Amino acid sequence: MAFASAVRSVGRAGLFTLSVLRASRPTPDLFREFVREIYKIGARSLPIIAVGGAFVGLSLTLLAYRALDTYGATSQVSLILGLGLYRELGPVLTALLFTGRAGSSIAAELGLMRATDQITALGLMGIDPVGRAVAPRFWAAVLCVPLLTGFFISFAISASYLQAVHVIGIDGGVFWQVLRDAVDLVEDFGMSMIKSAVFGAVAALVAAYVGYHAEPTIEGTSVATTRAVVNASLLVLMLNFVMSALLFV
Repeated sequence: MAFASAVRSVGRAGLFTLSVLRASRPTPDLFREFVREIYKIGARSLPIIAVGGAFVGLSLTLLAYRALDTYGATSQVSLILGLGLYRELGPVLTALLFTGRAGSSIAAELGLMRATDQITALGLMGIDPVGRAVAPRFWAAVLCVPLLTGFFISFAISASYLQAVHVIGIDGGVFWQVLRDAVDLVEDFGMSMIKSAVFGAVAALVAAYVGYHAEPTIEGTSVATTRAVVNASLLVLMLNFVMSALLFV
C-alpha cells in the first residue's frame, strides 16, 4: 500500500509539472506576476544569501588552511575554496537557503489560497489557477536561484580573500592566481549554473505542488509548508549527488 501510494504521488507530481509547463504561455499577466515574484523570492532572499555565503567562505578558508598547513601548501587555499564552492557548496547551499526562505513562502501562499477558496474562485472565473498562481513562481525560481548562487559564491570568495590575505597572511596575488587556474569557465562555473537552475525548478515545483494540494485548513497549510521544505531539501541533496556523479566523473 505504501509503495502504491508513493507511485501515485509521483504520477500526480509529474502531471502537475506538465500542467505548469503547459500553462506557461507568454502573456502580459504572466509577465507581471513573473516580475513580482522575482522581487519577492529573489531580491528579498539576497540578505540571507549574502550572510550565508560570507560565513561559508570564512569557515571553508579555515578548514582548508588547517588541512593544507600540514603539508606546507597553504598557498592552495583558494583552489579548495573555488572547486568546493563552484562544484558543490555554492549551488547546494544556495538552493537549501532558497528553499527555507522562498520555498516555504510559496507553499504557504498557495496553501492559504486553497484554504480561502481563491484557487477555486479562479477556476470559476475561467482563469487557469496553475497559470496564474504557479507558473510565475516556477519560472522566477528557475531564473533567481542561479543568480543567487552567483551572489553566494561572490560573497564567499570575498570573505575568504579578506581572511586569507589580511588575517592569515597569504599573498593576494597567489590567492587570485591559484583560484583562476583552478576554476574552469565551462566545467565549473557553467555546471554550477546548470545545477542551480535545476535545483530552483525542483524547489519551486515541490513547494507549489504541496501548497496547491494542501488541505483547505490552516493546519493543512502549516503541514504543507513543513513538508515542502523537507521534501525539497532532500531532493536537492539527492539530485546534487546524481548530477555530480554524472558531470564530474
